[in-house]
Amino acid sequence: MRISPSPLSFSSSLPFLFKHHHKVSSHHHCSSSSAALPHKSSSTPYLSVLIHCSKDNADVLGDALLCFGATSVSIDQNDHVAQTIDEICITSIYPEDEDINLSISHAFDSIGFKEKPRYEIKAIEEEDWIKRSQESFHPVEITKGLWVVPEWSTPPDVQATNIMLNPGHAFGTGEHATTKLCLLLLHDCITGGEYILDYGTGSGILAIAALKFGAAFAVGVDVDAQAIASAYQNAALNNIGPDRIQLQLIAGENSLSSKDDQTSGFVEGENTHEIQTITDKDKYDVVIANILLNPLLDNADQIISRAKPGAVIGLSGILSEQVHQIINKYSPFLEGIEVSKLDDWACVSGRKTSSLVVPSQSQW
Repeated sequence: MRISPSPLSFSSSLPFLFKHHHKVSSHHHCSSSSAALPHKSSSTPYLSVLIHCSKDNADVLGDALLCFGATSVSIDQNDHVAQTIDEICITSIYPEDEDINLSISHAFDSIGFKEKPRYEIKAIEEEDWIKRSQESFHPVEITKGLWVVPEWSTPPDVQATNIMLNPGHAFGTGEHATTKLCLLLLHDCITGGEYILDYGTGSGILAIAALKFGAAFAVGVDVDAQAIASAYQNAALNNIGPDRIQLQLIAGENSLSSKDDQTSGFVEGENTHEIQTITDKDKYDVVIANILLNPLLDNADQIISRAKPGAVIGLSGILSEQVHQIINKYSPFLEGIEVSKLDDWACVSGRKTSSLVVPSQSQW
C-alpha cells in the first residue's frame, strides 16, 4: 500500500499514541495552490484540504496529517486531479476551528519535507462528510468467517463473526493493512478468557474483536476523546457492555486531546497519563499496539510492563522497512518474534520473556 524509497521517520514531538481516524474516499478539484482559509459559517463545521504530493510520500504524509489534527485522510490512487503520473492527491478533513496552516506545517516538518507541497482549503457541509464516510466504508472480509461490517450494511455472511462498526471520526474499519494484520494476530492467539490491552484503541475495533474471539475483558486507551466516544458506541453496536470492556482517555505529551475534550457519559476518569485498573488484573495476557514507529520505540518499557510474562505482544502501524528498528528495540523483551506483512506494512509479534523483570509503569 505504501511506496517509499527510504524510511521517513516521524519527529519525537508526535503524540505518544497515534490519533487513529477514519480514511474516506473523496474527490475535489484544485485550481490553485492558495492556502487561504475559506469563509466559515455555522453550517460548514468541517474544512477540506486538498494536498498534491508525490506518490512515494503519500502514505507517510497521510499518517502525519492525522497526527496533527486531521479527522480523516483519503488517498485515492486513481484521483483524476493529479497533474502528473508521479503525483497523487490527498484529501484531509479538519474541524473548522483547527489552525489548518499550522497543523499542515507541523505535518510537513515532522517527515522532513524540504519543499512544501501545494494545497487548497475549502469548507464542506457536515452532511457531505457523513455521506462520504458512509459511501466509502463497505463490508470487509478479514479472513474466512470474519467480517468487519458498517452499521448501515447487512452482513454478507450472518453465520460469520461480524464486527459491526460505525467509525465516526475514529480510525479502524478493517480496510487498512495494519488493522487487518492485528485482527489476524488476535484471531490466531486468543483461545478464551484472556485480558486484553488495546493501546491506541481508535474505533475500538481490536478490543471488540478480541472479545468476540473469546477474550474475557478488554481495556482500550486513547489520547483522543472522539475515539473513546466512537469505541463506546461500537461496543454497544456489538452488544458489549461495561462488564467486558473499559475505555479510557489518557493524555500524552503534545496530545491533541485536552481536558476540554472530555464528555460526561463516555470517558471514565481523568485525562491523565495513568491507565486506571478497575479489575483485579494489572497485567494483560495480550497487549496490542497499532500506532506509529516512534511511539512504539519511545514507549517500549510501558507497553512491555503491562504484559504478563509469556503474554502475546503485537506491534503494528509500521512499514516493512521499519521492522528492524522495532525488533532491535523489543528483542530484549520478547521471544519467538514473528513478522507478518501486508501491502508494505508489517506487524511484529512475540511473547514477553518469562524471566524478564520490567519496572511497573503507573504513569504513561
